[in-house]
Amino acid sequence: MSESVALLEREVYTEADAARLLRVPQATLHYWLEGRSSRGERYLPILRVEATGRRTVTWAEFVEAGLLRQYRRTLKVSMAELRRFIEILRDGSGVPYPLATARPWAAEGQLIIEAQDQAGLPADFWLYAPSSGQRLLLPPADDFLHRAEFDGDVVSRWRVDPESGSPVRLNPDQRFGQPSVGGISTSVLWEYSQDGYANSEIAEDFGLSDSDVSWAVAFESSLVA
Repeated sequence: MSESVALLEREVYTEADAARLLRVPQATLHYWLEGRSSRGERYLPILRVEATGRRTVTWAEFVEAGLLRQYRRTLKVSMAELRRFIEILRDGSGVPYPLATARPWAAEGQLIIEAQDQAGLPADFWLYAPSSGQRLLLPPADDFLHRAEFDGDVVSRWRVDPESGSPVRLNPDQRFGQPSVGGISTSVLWEYSQDGYANSEIAEDFGLSDSDVSWAVAFESSLVA
């Protein structure tokens, strides 16, 4: 198994922790991962090829859930259409977690455009759209690519803070994937702040800038809120 595949398949979060970081209800994330039964109907998982019964979330599943959250919030696309779209991407890329890899986004999203067409997604639900002979990246995909940081072919870090200038990152190789700034857990920095330390004091103690500490404290405060 390559290092990149191992990273994507690493179980990093509990379902509850992933839902908290993504800011979605845990029941919603569980449905995306495991599917559900309702009124005699069985709805298949979206992020997983099939239900596993796991209550942990791999790095790849978390990253793809980040796009799915934005896709649903911005475009209100139906789950059935999204499931078909992701299935086609899986087949086209040859991996079970295509959106956490660079391949679908390469060549101006050629694989994504093909999957949109094959899935029959209405134009309002596209991630890429034609515009004056060029391919226009639509808001959910644009937001995703501004949050995702690639190393080689896979997403290796994620900007979890919705504020675009934030240095807060998730990195599965640091702090067990918990939010951090400069390798320091944001929860630790927030606790120091709650204990009455000034941002400048915290920054000096941890070798960070005052701005880094301000971002970390603001991020943790938003999670608490």
